[in-house]
Amino acid sequence: MRIDDHEVKISGVGKFIFPREGITKGELIDYYCRVAETMLPHLRGRPVSMQRFPDGIEGKSFYQKQASPYFPEWIHRADVPMKKGGVKEMVVCDDTATLVYLANQLVLTPHVFLSREDKLNYPDRMIFDLDPPKDGFALAVRGALALRDLLRDAGLTPLVMTTGSKGLHVTVPLVRTADFDEVRGFAQSIAAVLVKRDPNRYTTEMTIANRGQRLFIDTLRNSYAATAVPPYAVRPKPGAPVATPLEWDELDDRKLTSQRYTIRNLFSRLKRLGDPWAAIERYAGEIKTERRKAA
Repeated sequence: MRIDDHEVKISGVGKFIFPREGITKGELIDYYCRVAETMLPHLRGRPVSMQRFPDGIEGKSFYQKQASPYFPEWIHRADVPMKKGGVKEMVVCDDTATLVYLANQLVLTPHVFLSREDKLNYPDRMIFDLDPPKDGFALAVRGALALRDLLRDAGLTPLVMTTGSKGLHVTVPLVRTADFDEVRGFAQSIAAVLVKRDPNRYTTEMTIANRGQRLFIDTLRNSYAATAVPPYAVRPKPGAPVATPLEWDELDDRKLTSQRYTIRNLFSRLKRLGDPWAAIERYAGEIKTERRKAA
């Protein structure tokens, strides 16, 4: 394929990646090629941890941080210091050609930094990962709405997204003035308030066995070099669900699930509604000021 003035070699398009649904590698590549214009603003400048499935979702998978030596020279890379020392040359997905190339390498899900390469220790996203118990998506919705109100009270503008897996992400766009330690501390404080208000429904307990039927509010993604699923990424679940940004009033739909939107029905949604997060940067708030207000 000729994309962005680059030649992208495609192979094995008939290989089944989601065997039960008959979804092939070619369909996966086509999805990422078509969604690129909408998805790329949420990827640009962010180092990518690549979740690869060489034998489809029913085979073994692995995460890869380092760009492979055989990746074409035109793919953007960033030298990223690791927590435990050393530096990894990581892919930064800035264009359609790179996104399609990664899909051909069976990078089913790109996971991205919450910061950008030019200011790695200063995130422009704060994420609350709402992980419900089995069959508890309604609890995730309830928690997301409670979290929205709390964050708005703190002067911030939260947005919501299905993860394509079990729950929801509540994401807050940030001005890059606070480092990860400060952002994570703020997120933990907000989560603690929510748990204190309703300890029977919400928890920050890391041990699954101790959560019971409560909603786990995970703030640990707000750490240097941690990653999160970006909007419109495909998830390795039956049906090929896609992480999908929502308008808040869509949470009123009792038929909503975290896996409602897939690579086969997302484009009808985008044609009808567009990307609810298209203007996300406009809502960036500042943690340093807002944290004092919250306190």
